[in-house]
Amino acid sequence: MGCPSPGGGAVAGVVAFIGIGANMGRPAAACREALVKLAEIPGVRLLRASPLYRTEPVGPQEQAWFINAVAEIRSDLSPRELFTALKEIERRMGRIAGTKWGPRVIDLDLLLYGQEVVREEGLVIPHPELHRRRFVLVPLCGLASYAIHPAFGVTIRGLLDRLEDTARVELYDNGLGVEK
Repeated sequence: MGCPSPGGGAVAGVVAFIGIGANMGRPAAACREALVKLAEIPGVRLLRASPLYRTEPVGPQEQAWFINAVAEIRSDLSPRELFTALKEIERRMGRIAGTKWGPRVIDLDLLLYGQEVVREEGLVIPHPELHRRRFVLVPLCGLASYAIHPAFGVTIRGLLDRLEDTARVELYDNGLGVEK
């Protein structure tokens, strides 16, 4: 599996985007740790990461603001294998299933997996809330503004421009941005 590269060889894997977020404990440190663990998954190569953003919670407002970011990776794993690896990182970092949109020590979401549309038990790609969430679209737009949402045929920039979500998203730390 691969795409031709300008040099004639093949570039293995699929480009995917992972949403990273936390609002319990030390959320910025948790997001950075998750990024390191993401890069350690066999068959995954970290390409870039957005800066960290401080974001207003969605749902229950009686909780701390979140720290959010997006990572761009190249993966040799199937969508299901990658999703399972993300859930394992969450488990190892202490995430316990709780309230929908509630506080969490870490949250890793498989946002996009190439141009694939997946509808399986427990796995939907593109992430079903991606187009509705400013805290996802702002960091994703910084990495891939002209990427096309495979289900809607609209760029990430286009989704952000027409977004009705008015939740605040503030640059927290530009230091997470990674280029490899």
